[in-house]
Amino acid sequence: MKKLFKLLLKLTLGFIAFILIYIVLAFGLSKIPVNNLDSRTAIPPSNIEIFILSNGVHTDIVVPVKNEICDWFKKVNPEYTIAKDSLSTYLAMGWGDKGFYLETPTWDDLKFSTAFKAATGLSTSAMHCTFYKTMKVGKDCKSIMISESDYKSLIEYIQKSFQQQGENFIPIVTNAVYGKNDVFYEANGSYNLFYTCNTWTNSALKAANQKAALWTPYEGGIFQHYE
Repeated sequence: MKKLFKLLLKLTLGFIAFILIYIVLAFGLSKIPVNNLDSRTAIPPSNIEIFILSNGVHTDIVVPVKNEICDWFKKVNPEYTIAKDSLSTYLAMGWGDKGFYLETPTWDDLKFSTAFKAATGLSTSAMHCTFYKTMKVGKDCKSIMISESDYKSLIEYIQKSFQQQGENFIPIVTNAVYGKNDVFYEANGSYNLFYTCNTWTNSALKAANQKAALWTPYEGGIFQHYE
């Protein structure tokens, strides 16, 4: 019994130590900025507006649904949404754990198996795409002006996150949508404690040469660099 007690004590203390280290790293590394735009020797014209959008927990990258560089309608089809509205102006895209997206509409619906798979990287991922007609800049929505070259880099990063069948993204046929204008697609990669939905967004900003945290698993780690 003593050996079992000591083992359980070590496991408990180890778990507590891991959580504390994780929290310290999450807050500490998120405060370290990368891509300091003021330090660039030559800054190309910034004429494309994108947004970072938060619901308080999860973040999305919002892009023009169509311009001379990219027509997202060719990849993300509004016909898969309930509204089937092809007159949208913006497209918000976020990457995340498929189980959380499709099986956990509220925290009350969270299952231990879903949380365990997400934390350990054992589950699959999905892209959540939402069409908007307008964007309202505020505390949870920040506007960013970027150059055409940086936008092309952002497009490449986002497109690599989608699973593809030939030239097409793969839609997920489900009733587990959040509104009339959103749709899910199969994604690459696995969610885990060190690569979350917000880590994906932060990496997207890095790819686009925009302000970002060195590393962050939570949305505040991104937005603090845009205050």
